[in-house]
Amino acid sequence: MKILSIESSCDETAAAVVENGRKILSSVVASQVEEHKLYGGVVPEIASRRHCEAINAVVRKALTDAQLTLSQIDAIGVTYAPGLIGALLVGVNFAKGLSMATGLPLIPVHHLRSHIAANYLEHPALEPPFLCLVVSGGHSHIVEVTDYTVMKVIGRTRDDAAGEAFDKAARTMGMPYPGGIHLDKAAEQGDPSLFTLPRPKVEGAPYDFSFSGLKTAVINLIHNASQKGETLPVADLSAAFRQTVVNSLSGNFLRAAQDSGYTKLVLAGGVSANSLLRRRMTEECQQRGWSCYYPPLSLCGDNGAMVGAQAYYEYLAGHIADTSLNAYPTMDIAKNHA
Repeated sequence: MKILSIESSCDETAAAVVENGRKILSSVVASQVEEHKLYGGVVPEIASRRHCEAINAVVRKALTDAQLTLSQIDAIGVTYAPGLIGALLVGVNFAKGLSMATGLPLIPVHHLRSHIAANYLEHPALEPPFLCLVVSGGHSHIVEVTDYTVMKVIGRTRDDAAGEAFDKAARTMGMPYPGGIHLDKAAEQGDPSLFTLPRPKVEGAPYDFSFSGLKTAVINLIHNASQKGETLPVADLSAAFRQTVVNSLSGNFLRAAQDSGYTKLVLAGGVSANSLLRRRMTEECQQRGWSCYYPPLSLCGDNGAMVGAQAYYEYLAGHIADTSLNAYPTMDIAKNHA
């Protein structure tokens, strides 16, 4: 089954053709990073306009690269939640138009589910059940994946997501958007022991995260030093900040796995590209005799291929939409589209 999939939840206009949820036939991403870099973050109105301008060409190229025509496509998958509402609507309405014109089934896909599904493209043998840490600019969840479309959140951030904290701390350190990547690179050259940062815990919720206080602590350190005319060692501060975030993510994730009896662990989302998080989880799982999976760097960020992977399993579960399909800025990952 060949699915043409569309992703437009934030600042990447993406499309892909995926076969049977596991094989990428094409994947095209039009990034807006350079433009949003001027503002230090994503400007929703600009993102929506750029999606409108790029989506037709991106979808055409995905079909061309796959050496297929629309008549050879079996279904259309599209991200419909969560994300920037204006951006989502561009992809959803384009997909609805294609579905109406061709008569192809329309498959609504949850953005976080598709991040998890990126792993299916890299690891052919990976199947549920497993426990997944989904970490990105807008989300930090620990998710029980009992089947391809049956999921339950058992841990989540109470305030900032890990990726958001990385980006805001990096911006305060003077790094360009997207800051998380630059902070990760700087941290590789630093000594994390030179700074002691708070690691907040959520009372009564051992699997939940909180990064707002940590982010504020780093920002205050930098501002206080600036007011005194001092310059902090950016590499060392980056290393300390990264280590504290990763300690929180990995610690809660491993605790949840131990308590729930999971020995198959999966990383997903943009922050799963973080080099320390990958090393830490690989080492911790090896020590315990557990298995650990994460997507290739090319599939950690938003892309159409991951949407096509999850769309296949949504289709098998009978989750098909009609032309009344709408976009939603927030939605629980456990909710299935009826």
